[in-house]
Amino acid sequence: MTERENIPVVVASQAVAIQSGQSISLVARGLAALRKGNDAFDDLLKAAEQGDADAQCVLGCSYESGNSVEQNFEQAFFWYRKSAELGNANAQCNLGSMYQAGRYVEQNYEQAVLWYRKAAEQGFSGAQWRLGMGYEFSRGVEQDYQQAAYWYRKAAEQGDSDGQWHLGSMYNCGHCVEQDDEQAVYWFHKAAEQGDSIGQWWLGNMYQWGNGVKQDYEQAVYWYRKSAEQGDAHGQYKLGTMYEVGNGVEQNFEQAVYWYRKAAKKGDSGAQKALRELGIDWENNAP
Repeated sequence: MTERENIPVVVASQAVAIQSGQSISLVARGLAALRKGNDAFDDLLKAAEQGDADAQCVLGCSYESGNSVEQNFEQAFFWYRKSAELGNANAQCNLGSMYQAGRYVEQNYEQAVLWYRKAAEQGFSGAQWRLGMGYEFSRGVEQDYQQAAYWYRKAAEQGDSDGQWHLGSMYNCGHCVEQDDEQAVYWFHKAAEQGDSIGQWWLGNMYQWGNGVKQDYEQAVYWYRKSAEQGDAHGQYKLGTMYEVGNGVEQNFEQAVYWYRKAAKKGDSGAQKALRELGIDWENNAP
């Protein structure tokens, strides 16, 4: 499970919202208004209690994230379900995420898939790639790479960066689609250009090894750095490797260790191994 799967989808893009029949006007305005004070929250609560599905979804997001109100997963779940049962795709996706992560409710992948599917079939891209992951990793549904690729593509073609890099990874590995590094690069690039840190290190990896694109260490470093500076542990590890060997950048062991440490503290096993091999006790910050 990635951290992103557990992050509530606050609002869909306008294009997705139109396709899925969801109005994002209240959602967008509501989230912005919540930052301005209690009056906005009171208005939102009133609308939610009157059965407004968009208001219910925003209220759920607020409780889940602790935005303008004390974080409360029980209340988040309550309002997401209210909204989801009225057909709000954003809420359906977030409800699925709560089931998947086991927040407030017992973890239940089958229920997660059920709600992701409801949202995905309405065209909600955040649910589409999450449903794709269910199929790819056999969570709540029988493993089916063809279905995984189908839902990743649905999200990717709507411009969802998570869908794009997931689809790229399918092309990279040849899961249910013919292995095609050029197509992998195409989708990784789409995600990377949107600022997606995972898409960025994937693209850097393709440049490093010359898969689907002419080998270019400087471009590899460029994309690894983009990812690393956003705090992505694997991007940090990969940037460290480039500094350690001096590919695409002047060799610099201090910089290598700097990036390895950042990645290691976030649990990246490659960075942890690299530091151990260098004789560095990263856990205690000792030399």
